[in-house]
Order: sequence, then C-alpha cells, then structure tokens
Amino acid sequence: MTDQLQLHLLGDANSAVAPAAVASVFDAARLTQARCLAGLTKTALATKVGVTPAAVSQWEARATPPRPDHVQHLAEILDVPLGFFAAGRAHAQLDASTAHFRSLRSTRAAQRAKAIAFVEQVWELAHALDQHVRLPKVDLPGFDTSSLENTEFSTDPATAARVLRTRWRLGRERIPHLVRTMETRGIIVTTVPFAGEETARIDAFSTSHLPRPLVVLTPDRGDDVYRHRFTAAHELGHLLLHRNSVPGDPQQEREANQFAAELLTPAAVIKDLLPARVDLQKLDELSRTWGVSIKSLIYRSRELGLISDASARRAYQRLNQLHTVGLFAPQKVNGFPGETASLLGKAFDLAQDHNLLTLTSLARQLQWKIPRLRLLLGQVDERPTLRLV
Repeated sequence: MTDQLQLHLLGDANSAVAPAAVASVFDAARLTQARCLAGLTKTALATKVGVTPAAVSQWEARATPPRPDHVQHLAEILDVPLGFFAAGRAHAQLDASTAHFRSLRSTRAAQRAKAIAFVEQVWELAHALDQHVRLPKVDLPGFDTSSLENTEFSTDPATAARVLRTRWRLGRERIPHLVRTMETRGIIVTTVPFAGEETARIDAFSTSHLPRPLVVLTPDRGDDVYRHRFTAAHELGHLLLHRNSVPGDPQQEREANQFAAELLTPAAVIKDLLPARVDLQKLDELSRTWGVSIKSLIYRSRELGLISDASARRAYQRLNQLHTVGLFAPQKVNGFPGETASLLGKAFDLAQDHNLLTLTSLARQLQWKIPRLRLLLGQVDERPTLRLV
C-alpha cells in the first residue's frame, strides 16, 4: 500500500479519499457486496455508471479494475465512502447456497443476494468489535470462535434439542429469554431491517458457514413474540442439524420445526400439561407460561397424539375466528427485552464507555458511512419522518 493511500485512509470514513489511490488497490468483492446491498443487477449498475454490463462483470471478476473516475461514480451510486472499495480489511465472503432461508421459495435471488451481503457486513462488524471487546465464546456443538469443527452431533431433532438443553443447563422449564440465551452463547443474532420494506418478504434465515454462527430475525414479523421465539429456535435447529446440508429441502424445515418444538416445550414435560381435549383457555395459560403460541401448542398436542387431526383443524379454525375479532391477540416483541438482539449494540457501548471506540472511529475502521453503522448496531431512529408538501 502506498504512503499516499495510507494517509488518505487514515481519515474519517466520510472524508475525501483519492479515487486513483483506491483504484490502485480496488477490491472487487467490495463492489459485489455494495451492488447486492443496493439491490442492483450488473446491467442496472452499468447503466448508472455509463459503461457496458461486460465492464462491470470484468470489475467483479478481477479481470480489470475500474478507472478512478468510475470508482468515484460507483461510490456515489452505491452510497459508500470511496475507501470502502480499498483492499486490506477483513471480509467474510458467503455464498447464498450456504444460508437457510425460512421462506426460500418466495425469496427472489436478488433478495437472497442482498441478505447475504448484509450478513457479511454483520460479521465484519462483529469481527471489528471483537478487536476491542471480548465477545462471548461460541458455545455450540461443532463450533469454536476461530474455526468450524466436524464433531459428532445427533441428527435427530428432538434428541438434539434435549442435548442442547443439557449442555446449556436450561433445565426442563421455560427458556425465559431465548434470543439473549443464544447471544450469551456467542451466536450473533440481528433484527435489523436490512432490506427496508422487502425485509418482511425475506423472513428469517441463518448460516453456519462463518466462524460465528449467525441468525437473522425479521423485525417486520415482530408483532408476535411467540412466533419470533419459535423462529429463533427454528434457525438454531438449522445451525445444529444442517451445517453441511444444502438448504432448501422441505425435510430440513420439518426437522428445524421439530427441534424448535422440543427445545421450547420438552415432550417429557409438556405432554402431561396439555389438556386431553382442546381447551383454548387452558392453552392460553400454557402459552403464556411457556412462551409459545396457542397454535404451536395445538400442533404439539396433535404431534404427541393427544388430539386427532380433525380436532386440530377445528381448533385452528376457531382460533383464527377469535383472532379476527381481536381476541387472543399476539404480543409485540419490543415488550420483551430478552427477545431483542442486543449483543453488537452492547459491545459497542462497552467499547465506547472504555474510550476504545467512537462511532466515527469504528466507521473509519470499517469504511462505512455512520448511518450504515448505526443501522447495523441497531441504533435505528424510529421517529416518523416529517415530509413537507
């Protein structure tokens, strides 16, 4: 790296950086990441830059680097600092085929690409914070904080859930704060609205192909804390059961559901508590006690042979009717702090309290703009925007 480039990159992530200096050490993977985050195809980006699609393909394939004026234009179009495109920073590249998407069939390829680019940045943020604050060590069978291990673990979903409960010393009762429990075991969980209005359509997903397992929970689905908890347990099941499997198999989704059900409501305990006949009032009490939905308990009752398929269908229909008139309404996640992701935000706060980091210094280290950093730290401004007509 030239002295000139070193001097330029010492500045704030929003300060001026010489395009020629960045072009000399252009990192093609950064262009792919930024393009995917912007939701642009190579053709669409080429049109905005004023070059051919083949030129963008050559840039991303490392065949030829872009000219300095093109680098400047790319930064403006993709809304990143010029220094973002410079090599020399930790970068975790992930393939979309290594992530388990809860709604794979309804998630378009461009949406998956945006989600994967987001996960790469979440890992970069965690990696940067880990240089200043000691994050919790990963405590999950098959993982440590520096590599992936090929250790033996039960492939039976219910058994895997029971083994994990034992390993994490969760006992046989309700897990009071599932997301916080996952974070204290070194799993990165995020609920950032990374794709704007499209986030809800992507839904939750996870990946085990990073040194730290990572789970993305969709904030747009946060109007039901019990669904949120089940989804977190579902993704945890994928991390344990399907590390080396190709995502997309419906059987894997069923196994992740079975894992989640056993983790949240152990059969050995819940079977004796469930009513022999569908009793919505009793199920509502159990729902609040165990932190799972009534619908999930109906399914569990049928799964454990306590009620018939026909009884379960009638119970679902009755429950839907009650939901329609505002009864048995779900509770929002934001009323349950232990179910809200906070690891990265608290790590930054700790580093800031010890004068190790500021937003500006961390943005400079990552070469992100500060609004982007705030978003990934969970510092989302939820105030409504005033628009003058």
